[in-house]
Amino acid sequence: MTSAAAATYTTIPISAIDVIFRSTQNLSASLSRCRPWSEFLATVSALDLPPSLSAASVRFRRNAAYFSPNYAVVVTACAAVSLITTPIALILLGFVLFLWLILHFFREDPLLVGGHHVSDWAVIAGLAMLSILALYITGPLHNLSIGIIAGLLIAVVHGVLRNPEGLFLDENDAVSTGLIASHSTNRSGGASFTPPV
Repeated sequence: MTSAAAATYTTIPISAIDVIFRSTQNLSASLSRCRPWSEFLATVSALDLPPSLSAASVRFRRNAAYFSPNYAVVVTACAAVSLITTPIALILLGFVLFLWLILHFFREDPLLVGGHHVSDWAVIAGLAMLSILALYITGPLHNLSIGIIAGLLIAVVHGVLRNPEGLFLDENDAVSTGLIASHSTNRSGGASFTPPV
């Protein structure tokens, strides 16, 4: 396939509804990668202090690669709980977050509105302005920032204290998250992998 044909193939126009539908499927697939909560909330035997700062860093990287969907859910839940006293803000900001997820983070296809291609920068700028407007209208920035910081703090503490021994990360996940490096070819022509530090 020539590069011109490949370029034509990747820009096949699809409707905005199809883009949103496919993005929703991607979001659902990403959430389905959450590890079991019983594994996330491990027994006390899996929690201990790391022996050094470098061990804590390695431990956090491994746990973040393994539990990243769970950490995203924890941060989002903490942010939602922080807005529970202002339900209008919770609904509006939840809708804005949904738009970010669907139109930016999990969108694979070009977005066409009224037959015109909308660039990624225009989508980001529009979503950023909508986010600022939603925060300005509802005014929960203080509560929201406390909720997000609390969620991040929970994720970091869990990532450092949870002993990653016994966690099994798929090899493709490990390569994509940078825990192991992939070298394109070695002398024998096969792929080779470098074990984690």
